[in-house]
Amino acid sequence: MLKLGIVGLPNVGKSTLFNALTAAKAEAANYPFCTVDPNVGMVEVPDSRLTALAKIVQPKRTVPAAVQFVDIAGLVKGAAQGEGLGNKFLQNIRETDAIVHVIRCFEDPDVTHVMGDPDPARDKEIIELELALSDLAQVEKRLDKTKRAARSNDKDALAELPALERANAALSEGTPLWRAKLSAEDLETLSGLQLLTAKPVLYAANVTDAELSGDEGPLLKKLRDAVAAGNENAEIVPFSAKIESELAELPPEERDEFLASLGITSAGLDRLILAGYSLLGLQTYFTAGEQEVRAWTIHRGDSAPAAAGVIHTDFERGFIRAETVGFDEFVAHNGWKGAKEKGVVRSEGKEYLVRDGDVLLFRFNV
Repeated sequence: MLKLGIVGLPNVGKSTLFNALTAAKAEAANYPFCTVDPNVGMVEVPDSRLTALAKIVQPKRTVPAAVQFVDIAGLVKGAAQGEGLGNKFLQNIRETDAIVHVIRCFEDPDVTHVMGDPDPARDKEIIELELALSDLAQVEKRLDKTKRAARSNDKDALAELPALERANAALSEGTPLWRAKLSAEDLETLSGLQLLTAKPVLYAANVTDAELSGDEGPLLKKLRDAVAAGNENAEIVPFSAKIESELAELPPEERDEFLASLGITSAGLDRLILAGYSLLGLQTYFTAGEQEVRAWTIHRGDSAPAAAGVIHTDFERGFIRAETVGFDEFVAHNGWKGAKEKGVVRSEGKEYLVRDGDVLLFRFNV
């Protein structure tokens, strides 16, 4: 399951976005620090293919893939030194796969901004620094322990020490690890620390309604320039917290019509989730039987046994083969029976790399 942690300054639209995403009704107010405890919500991954499969198979239940969003209190400049609510609640998002950084890219005198006026580049830097300082505390603690072990010629400690020292040097200067140019080996060594600035970033740019269907404004351009200058592994998804909150109040059958009336082709939620999949190299495969049609999330390049392991470790351990058919062929031939009659169902072994949209039936023996 994809897990995304939401960060940002107070009053940039974080909790409004979270409410719209999850219909959890987390408190949203026009004043800082209204979110103290983390809000956790589950959201279905939008995928029209699942509906098409269910229409053919007519299962007892249909289960979409899901994304978990974790919303925490707004950070302020100086949070690492205890300003605002401090930064200890950042621990709540260390186990996420990526960071969703919500940045306000609109002017509105009726919505206060903790720094006075919105400035996406400045606001981005403030959050980056606070995340880096939080990571620094983690690294310093680990570095002290590792140095003591290395003095006793502990092999694991000696192997870990160089990566920790390089990370410490970067973070001490306030440089996030996504800009520190650490090697893949260093990042793998540090992965157990769940460092926030080593995670990919999705910038959720909260813009005006008009910008979603027309030209981008200067504040969004300023954010794009800042992200480009940082050479980050990141994506920018413009959205309107106002529109998303209005969408959340509508029944599903009325949402497309509402978006069309605004000249918008898709909801911010859908674009945010799809951007997360793209950023993290994720894809979807399906299982389709009378009991259940279900979407499963895996990484691009995963083998058939690894994909089976997402369902249950026994499936991976006892993997024999995977009966495989592409989504388009499954639909074109009206399900398993028609696909088999047309000879388009393949029997794939352990070396097979699962493709996005594959419909799979695993054979295994434990």
